[in-house]
Amino acid sequence: MVSSTDSEVHPTMGIKILSAGVAACLADVITFPLDTAKVRLQIQGECQTSSAIRYKGVLGTISTLARSEGPVKLYSGLPAGLQRQISFASLRIGLYDTVQEFFATGKESKPPGSLGSKISAGLTTGGVAVFIGQPTEVVKVRLQAQSHLHGLKPRYTGTYNAYRIIVTTEGLLGLWKGTTPNLMRNVIINCTELVTYDLMKTALVRNKILADDVPCHLLSALIAGFCTTILSSPVDVVKTRFVNSPPGQYTNVRDCAMTMFTKEGPTAFFKGLVPSFLRLASWNVIMFVCFEQLKRELMKSRQPVDCAT
Repeated sequence: MVSSTDSEVHPTMGIKILSAGVAACLADVITFPLDTAKVRLQIQGECQTSSAIRYKGVLGTISTLARSEGPVKLYSGLPAGLQRQISFASLRIGLYDTVQEFFATGKESKPPGSLGSKISAGLTTGGVAVFIGQPTEVVKVRLQAQSHLHGLKPRYTGTYNAYRIIVTTEGLLGLWKGTTPNLMRNVIINCTELVTYDLMKTALVRNKILADDVPCHLLSALIAGFCTTILSSPVDVVKTRFVNSPPGQYTNVRDCAMTMFTKEGPTAFFKGLVPSFLRLASWNVIMFVCFEQLKRELMKSRQPVDCAT
């Protein structure tokens, strides 16, 4: 339904899901080298061999990867990454407002826009999206992590080859390996990212600090990215290690975390923190700015049609 003024027009659920999926894919294409650098730094120390390449810093990791394995390696796993955004980000972001309204409906103690309804929506959409998108996450991480150096034969030759080999060697449930740490990670990320962005954007607009436009969206996304990185880093590293591990290396997620702690110390849980922040912050800025603009443009394109009917 289109109201008489643009400010009263609310995007439909379909427009939100479509906008979120397109914006997330665009953000992924631009920031994917940072994500690959993050994965390589997170798994560093897992294989204690003298010939293993040591990565130092974000730019150092990217330049080392590009020099030793070729620039294309920075985008290894991108098809799975885009599949992940289509099946994952489109749902967790696109359904957020709708689910938030559902939790607030009929509850006087939880008015629309309350912190409780925002957190509940973030938990729900993040949890549902993880179960749907987990297979793409497993394939993406493994393709990003594998190297052909030092005589190591790559486990997979491509995205669909990875899906096939994982199902053949580990069973169908192998595609859902690491669901527990990924669920924990994405519940933290979804709640922190969406709730922080929502709260910051509302506060900036309501207090007339910034108008509801690109600068407001950019600042809100940066703050959301910083908060999300700090809170999610330990779970993110454990998730990456566990998902990338061959069958039998770790008995469960707890064993993976304890092995990291005893062998590498507590700082291991914050490996790749800088590229994680750079990736999340830049991803958030690109995604949220594009998401907001896409919603507006799609709603504008609908108005003449809706008004004529």
